[in-house]
Amino acid sequence: MISIRQLRYFVEIADSGSFSAAAERLFVAQSALSRQIKELENQLQTPLFERTARQPRLTAAGEAFYPRARNLLGELLKASEMATQVGNGQLGTLRLGHSSTVPMSGALLQGISTWLERCPGVSMDIVKLASEAQLEEIADGRLDVGLLRLPVLRQREGVRVVPLYTEPLVLAVPPNHPLAHSATPVELARLKDEAFISIPHPQRGGLSYLSAELCMRAGFFPRAARVMSRKTTQLQLIQAGFGIALLPESMQDIAPANLHFLPLADPDCHSTVALACAPRQSTLVEQFCQTLHECL
Repeated sequence: MISIRQLRYFVEIADSGSFSAAAERLFVAQSALSRQIKELENQLQTPLFERTARQPRLTAAGEAFYPRARNLLGELLKASEMATQVGNGQLGTLRLGHSSTVPMSGALLQGISTWLERCPGVSMDIVKLASEAQLEEIADGRLDVGLLRLPVLRQREGVRVVPLYTEPLVLAVPPNHPLAHSATPVELARLKDEAFISIPHPQRGGLSYLSAELCMRAGFFPRAARVMSRKTTQLQLIQAGFGIALLPESMQDIAPANLHFLPLADPDCHSTVALACAPRQSTLVEQFCQTLHECL
């Protein structure tokens, strides 16, 4: 089989015009250089150089072989450089998942922008997925990083979940709601007769689970509205008057303009966003996670 060394030696002789000059540039003995070329010619079963008294000249076979050999060495160099850059986190695509209640806005979006500025050769593919789906995708290697809301009820082996930042919860109500223009923070106990457009799934955690837990601490379980959603569509449902919800403060960034958000009086009304990834991270993922921790 033709070796990379033989290709390098052949191209260097053709470029320099002599065996002695090529040997000097390659820092090898001329005898070793000649031996490698002879082995190459034996493998190809044809001479590549005409040995003359003055300088070697490419044969017709050598002329045909030269541009392809040079291109192969060039492609190998590019492949090596690309592998090094990917390994160092300078190239590649990061696959990011986020829950619908973790909007791509504010400080989070700024963190992503900062990382992209630091790594101009990388790109990002963002997909919206439920928390459980993110963990599964990460465990199976189809997703690099997930952003989800705690608590996570079903952990996946091989996935690390680390708290990233905490933000206040607020009460979201339609524009014609009696509390829409409340001048004081709202006590959770006042919401026991309200219809909530999101209640927890028996096997899922996240924001709806946390909201129900906070309501139960206040002495009631949230009453389900006739139309419900655990996705960003709940903003439209609230706007349409189907019910209310406890939402993260950051969701105001993507909410309809006429929705009303009110502070809550209870000190425990806050929500934590966590970062999920595989325990053993690539340099690309490690740099991204580090940047988010710095910015959030």
